[in-house]
Amino acid sequence: MPIPSGHVRGRIRTAGPLRTYSTRILFVLLLGLGADLGSAAQSPSSSGAQPSINEEVRAAYSAGTAAAAKNDFKTAEMQFEKVVRLAPQIEEGHSALGTILMRLGEFPRAIKELEKAIELKPADISPRINLGLAYEQIGANKKAIVLFKGVEATVQAKTGSDAPSALPSYVLEAYARSLAATGQINAATAKMKAAVAATPQNAELHDALGSLDAQQESWPSAVSEFREAIRLKPEFAAAHLHLGVALAAQQQTPTAIAELKLASQLAPANALVPTELGKAYAANNQDDQAIGAFRHAIELDATSTEAKYQLARALQRTGHDADAIPLLRQVVKAEPKNADAGASLGLALLLGGNAKDAIPFLERTLKEKPGDPTAHENLAAAYMQMNQGDEAIQVLNSGLKSDPQSFQLHYNLGLALKLKDDNAGAIPELEAAAKLNPSAHEPHYTLGILYMQDGRYEDAARELSLAMKLHPQDANGWATLGSLFRKMGKLPEAADALREAIRQMPDQPDSHLTLAMVLQQQGYTAEAAAEREKGAELERVVMNRQRATVSTNTGNALLGKGQIADAIEHFQEALSDDPGYAEAHRGLANALERQGKKVEAAVERQKADELEKPQP
Repeated sequence: MPIPSGHVRGRIRTAGPLRTYSTRILFVLLLGLGADLGSAAQSPSSSGAQPSINEEVRAAYSAGTAAAAKNDFKTAEMQFEKVVRLAPQIEEGHSALGTILMRLGEFPRAIKELEKAIELKPADISPRINLGLAYEQIGANKKAIVLFKGVEATVQAKTGSDAPSALPSYVLEAYARSLAATGQINAATAKMKAAVAATPQNAELHDALGSLDAQQESWPSAVSEFREAIRLKPEFAAAHLHLGVALAAQQQTPTAIAELKLASQLAPANALVPTELGKAYAANNQDDQAIGAFRHAIELDATSTEAKYQLARALQRTGHDADAIPLLRQVVKAEPKNADAGASLGLALLLGGNAKDAIPFLERTLKEKPGDPTAHENLAAAYMQMNQGDEAIQVLNSGLKSDPQSFQLHYNLGLALKLKDDNAGAIPELEAAAKLNPSAHEPHYTLGILYMQDGRYEDAARELSLAMKLHPQDANGWATLGSLFRKMGKLPEAADALREAIRQMPDQPDSHLTLAMVLQQQGYTAEAAAEREKGAELERVVMNRQRATVSTNTGNALLGKGQIADAIEHFQEALSDDPGYAEAHRGLANALERQGKKVEAAVERQKADELEKPQP
């Protein structure tokens, strides 16, 4: 029985590896052929009198039949080839040889022999069935359907019944597979149901029927069939896999994960199982586990583009875009028409700061999905990263024609116009964005800045206040609002906003200095002096850190050139300006180590480590 080879968006494919038919079926067919062999010697053919069957031919046929019964198919092949060579006009020899060649997987040779058998005796059902099976195995499904349909009509005519179960279950199953492969899912399901009805204890048939139900997203029916397959055959790995996928499609994720884990235990070498398990983990917001599952799938099958793509997506979701890029490149190279992979690669490159390489992928995505707002947003962002503002504005305007109610497109267009100093054009776009998504703070904040620039202080205060109400954890926003209130003469409001900015970011000197001015205007001289002193001290710290950074960068450059003594001098200057700068201690440690002063180097490195420890 076939085992589905893959899944697409939760739909279980019915295509699978070539099936080998059972010895029992072959032996039954061969016995039937043997019964006809004797009469063939006496009956006329369309081309004239049938040649007599000598004892050598009969002996070869009997030996072939006996060998087939013992699964000695190579011997059977040799004997039936002898029959065909000695009696080429006898259909039964070609039919028997074709049947054995099918069992050996030599389908082109089998087809040739079976076609010859049908040519010699068109009414014989056995070679027509086997030829249909052979066609189905090589993917010639339209030819297979024609043969199966003809055989079905012949059998129904003989039995006087139009029931599809007139055919053996293994034929119905192959018939169903061919119908499914040509998109005739309803007809395929009907044939597979007939096969199941004919052989209800066959677990593989229940699994195949469930797979067809899954293709039609008839998930309850699919689940029922997969469960029945497992009841009949508890260690049926494919059925556990398919059940897991079907349960995942119904958002029964924990149960799906349990089934997929069991499938993994039963089929540890099947890369498809950890791939589907990873998808289930991802759907359950367990990306760490998903990443592990996808990596395992790639270990099992290094060519699996599906596992690589899913791993890349999980890495992107967890902020590891740089690690996702090489995987996505492999997927796009292997599947150049995979639009989703191209879009993901473009986005990963964009987020990694490589807009130049991202743009071709994002342009292609937009071409393939012209009505997708996200495609417009991403391409516009890439153009903005390349300082191509006009191109970005053009893309965003195009997107708004397709989706005029897109909050993000309006907001992004407002930002693009703002960056071109087109406040008159930016303000209406930001206002539209604010109306479309009243809970978003970004449009209000940006509007506040633009209104400030245009001298519209009341409007600016309104928008900035609303932005801070929607997103209060923004120290810079509070500082900006405090400065605005000071300009407007609203000193109590300014003091409150600045104090909140200081609470959130106590080491920012500007907020202390602005608050000092506000307090001075209010007549709070002592408090103003204290804030001014604090601000001045913080400014000195900032300036010292800036000088230390410059000296450290110079020291690292000199160290790279081998000028160790000069490097040490600059690291020491950095520490003179800012003793708490860990990078300077580390640079000095590296330089001292190069001089062979390992003890002094260890001391400096320990200082750097202490300074970089997270503060409680």
